[in-house]
Amino acid sequence: MTIKEKQQEIVEEFAFLEDWEQKYEYIIDLGKELPGIPEDKKKEENLIKGCQSKVWIDADFKEGNLYFNADSDGILPKGIVSLLVSIYSGHPTQEILDSDFAFISEIGLQEFLSPSRANGLMAMTKQIKFYAVAFQLKT
Repeated sequence: MTIKEKQQEIVEEFAFLEDWEQKYEYIIDLGKELPGIPEDKKKEENLIKGCQSKVWIDADFKEGNLYFNADSDGILPKGIVSLLVSIYSGHPTQEILDSDFAFISEIGLQEFLSPSRANGLMAMTKQIKFYAVAFQLKT
């Protein structure tokens, strides 16, 4: 499944949720399913700057694809980063770079978040693109 297809699937799933309380619960449930990252990966270089909570994103490049692992000490940011990991992990760097984050607006996530959490979300998306650029340069 492509990144675009995964994004569309998320948009469709959110469309079935009636209100923001249900959407909030859905995001929290996603976070509960996130395996997290080992303690040794929770280092400064993997910490996302600009997040209200601590959020770590780590990446590995295997067989032409970029794989993300993430964790957070906050329940909502953990759900948000889990959503991003589920969409972008396991894809080639070029596909990640060619993708956009329009689905975030389509599901209304930014309007639902406080300004500081919205800034954190944007910092997470920038980090994903940064990893794609960095690993693309290595190949």
